[in-house]
Amino acid sequence: MKKKISLRKRANMLLRRLRFRGEEGNALVELALVLPVFLALLTGIFSLGLMLSNQLTLTQATGSGGQRLQQLRTTTTDPCADTLTAIKSAAPSLNGSNIGLSLTLNGTKVSGSSCSGDQSYLAEGTAVTVSTTYPCSLAVYGTKFASGCQLTAQVTEYEY
Repeated sequence: MKKKISLRKRANMLLRRLRFRGEEGNALVELALVLPVFLALLTGIFSLGLMLSNQLTLTQATGSGGQRLQQLRTTTTDPCADTLTAIKSAAPSLNGSNIGLSLTLNGTKVSGSSCSGDQSYLAEGTAVTVSTTYPCSLAVYGTKFASGCQLTAQVTEYEY
């Protein structure tokens, strides 16, 4: 025997079906609203990761440049060029023309890609300090955050 359904229950069932009928596209609308924000956040994270990778590379290359300068102390005629060459070879992922260099030789600060004649400041038993800068850009979809920022690294090598 079939159970009879009252008219009121039939009306409620019909209303429920009609009420939930138009929800098939909700997931697509939610995706369209959330996806751009998620992609911008993800791109920002990747951009920050690239900047931190460049900082690490610059720091390691600056250390290599300081060690090279310490080795060449008595034989170099252009300490800036020799140090910058060592830094560029240690950091192939960085644009070498954007690396800024300054050296402190026996208390005298020199900078630039060439400082021929300044090798006289390289006295035995004194410390040399190598400082580098590299421009960074933290951009997400053309919007630059932290414009004009500079990555910096410094190392001091002592001779014993």
